[in-house]
Amino acid sequence: MTTNELPPDAKVVLHRYLRSAREALVWKVEGLPEREARMPRTPTGTNLLGLVKHAATVEIGYFGGVFGRPWPHPEDAPWLAAADAPDADADALQAEFFATADEPAARIVGLYRQVWDFADATIDALPLDAAGHVWWWREGRRDVTLHQILVHVTAELNRHAGHADILREEADGSVGLVAGNDNLAQGFDYAAFTATVRGIAEQFPQEAR
Repeated sequence: MTTNELPPDAKVVLHRYLRSAREALVWKVEGLPEREARMPRTPTGTNLLGLVKHAATVEIGYFGGVFGRPWPHPEDAPWLAAADAPDADADALQAEFFATADEPAARIVGLYRQVWDFADATIDALPLDAAGHVWWWREGRRDVTLHQILVHVTAELNRHAGHADILREEADGSVGLVAGNDNLAQGFDYAAFTATVRGIAEQFPQEAR
């Protein structure tokens, strides 16, 4: 970049990274049977479809109510009202982390893509210094800007995309950063590498928990 060139518009750059994180998360669910997309693969129940449902919930909240722009389709995400109720219990609060038997994977993914349009409208309409209020954050941190929320949500989605990387590899061996690019070194013997790393780990005693 020369001294006469202006840097890229900050909002354009932030929005591009947000879109990339969304796509990275969603494609980890695509092509999986319903059973595999729903299957919990950690002791705390983390599952691929639940990550997408949670991401939709996150974007509805941060790009909606935080900026006084309520989600216009509450019938498509009924768990939101249950979680926001004053008497919400643990089950209501966990509803965004898994798809019920009557919520097909295609519906959850379709809802998330619908949420993208909703969130993008907020991003397009407001300047980066637009004020928002995150009422569920602790006192002293609740007043935010669109700039801060764009960074916050992108960081959260990328974290969940990393979770999804591992879950999808466990489900069917698929790996990669984006669809069509496995991002692996060509010709590298990953089986031998894994065996080497396992052999080193097994030299150390297994401590009782």
